[in-house]
Amino acid sequence: MSKPFTNPFFEADMTKLFDVSKFTGEFPMPQFNTEAFLTAQRKNIEACTALSQAVSESFQSLWRRQGEAVRQMMEEASQTVNAIMSCPTPEDKVIRQAEAGKVAVEKCLANVRDIAETVAKCNNQALETVNTRMNEGLDELRCIVKSRSHAA
Repeated sequence: MSKPFTNPFFEADMTKLFDVSKFTGEFPMPQFNTEAFLTAQRKNIEACTALSQAVSESFQSLWRRQGEAVRQMMEEASQTVNAIMSCPTPEDKVIRQAEAGKVAVEKCLANVRDIAETVAKCNNQALETVNTRMNEGLDELRCIVKSRSHAA
């Protein structure tokens, strides 16, 4: 049998000074429903996994859109430069350049709007997933408390 812990600076048997079993015996310990706890945690992990999956898919979609927008912008820029260079007079070149700038700004704003809508949709889906799981968790807690109060 092992010797009880002793402090080299304080020669007293700590187990005799404070008996944990007497202290805890005075307070009734509630029963812990391990199965309900594990089920709730499993559901939390499933919700987090679903949330992560939705965010990942949204970001992949966003990056594909961005890549497509950049590719399209480069093609249009090349075509615009060729069109501007083929203009016969400097005035036509300036007019063509101004028109191309206006179109480019409009397309840029449309892309930004599309990105903002995609991010807002992703945020709404994430909040809905979290909200649903929180409500389920609160319902589970209510059921556990009710079952404990009926058992007592």
